[in-house]
Amino acid sequence: MEFADMSLQCRECGAAFVWTAGEQAFYAEKGLQNQPARCPTCRAARKAARLGLAPGEKVEHPVVCAECGTETTVPFIPRNGKPVYCSDCFDRVRKTSAVVP
Repeated sequence: MEFADMSLQCRECGAAFVWTAGEQAFYAEKGLQNQPARCPTCRAARKAARLGLAPGEKVEHPVVCAECGTETTVPFIPRNGKPVYCSDCFDRVRKTSAVVP
């Protein structure tokens, strides 16, 4: 299926926003059938309000780095037993996994 950028109007603030072809492909991949009704700014504000946060505020979760053991925080809830790294170790692991022999 081929997608093209679409201009939509936010039902919250009335501003026009672009629903990109990439976003449409993501929606299709996830089985989502409805177009977004709110612009990204209003969606973020709505999500923050749902979580009881101030706009732009992020929730941080404490974790221990799987590589060096340093205590750090991440903006997501770790799941599925996957390793979580501090920023320094994450950069190091990403660089070594990007090198293909």
